[in-house]
Amino acid sequence: MLHPVLAVLVAPLLPGVINRTKAYFAGRQGPPLLQAYCDLAKLFRKGATYSRTTTWIFRAGPIVNFACLLAALAVLPLGRVAAPLPFAGDWILLAYLLGLGRFCTVIAALDTGSSFEGMGASREVQFAAFAEPALLVGLAALARRAQELSLTPMYAGLSGAEWAQAMPMLAMVATGFFVLYLAENCRIPVDDPNTHLELTMIHEAMVLDHGSVDFGFVQWGAALKLWVLGALLVGLFPSAPADRPLANLAVGLGWMLALAVATGVAESSMARIRLLRVPQLLVGAGVLCALGLLLGFR
Repeated sequence: MLHPVLAVLVAPLLPGVINRTKAYFAGRQGPPLLQAYCDLAKLFRKGATYSRTTTWIFRAGPIVNFACLLAALAVLPLGRVAAPLPFAGDWILLAYLLGLGRFCTVIAALDTGSSFEGMGASREVQFAAFAEPALLVGLAALARRAQELSLTPMYAGLSGAEWAQAMPMLAMVATGFFVLYLAENCRIPVDDPNTHLELTMIHEAMVLDHGSVDFGFVQWGAALKLWVLGALLVGLFPSAPADRPLANLAVGLGWMLALAVATGVAESSMARIRLLRVPQLLVGAGVLCALGLLLGFR
């Protein structure tokens, strides 16, 4: 249970690291690293107000999405730190849990009856149609390489020697996962979490009507999704020996913080691409993962 507990506690730190990195490149001081914790504490102390046009679906959306991410942590390892509940085929369950969380967020946005939130939900579903197959193909490539059907042994076998032997395949899968990490978390170049332009918003458009505790679960869930998708990427890189779980946990945390810094650097060095180009970017990530799968059959 070391990994899920660490993820729940440390995930809100990742947006702070990203924002401080972006502030450094912009020549600003930026918000405190622990700003997300202060925001969550403030939101969970507020009372909720709901529109009469919404139903229980609107209230359940953020909570179900948060629960799906917690369930994903139960089958997700952090490098060589084993998952609490590994089993054959858990990588397929992981993809379905992420899809279920997205579905609940989308129907909660549609439940408001707002055409603006419907626009964001439509874009979210459109891009997910390209991102989810790429994720499944990338995980299938890792399963083929490891000859395993569970995430824990799939990632436990990755080492420096494995990278030396299968560098082209792992590099393609890692590149594809990084693109999916940015896209699924609505980061630049796909989306900007700090934007307020109605015609370009995707994720932020779906959660405009959420407030207080509900918005707290939305923010905490977004941080957990950063961690979950980041763990799929950083687990590809070498870690400590398998018989040292605490050292592996520390290395995994270091990789996650490094990924947050890399995300801030990427967002500071590039602009958003046009919405019409986003499917092409996601298809490119899928092609990289598919090539990695083909190399695994060699």
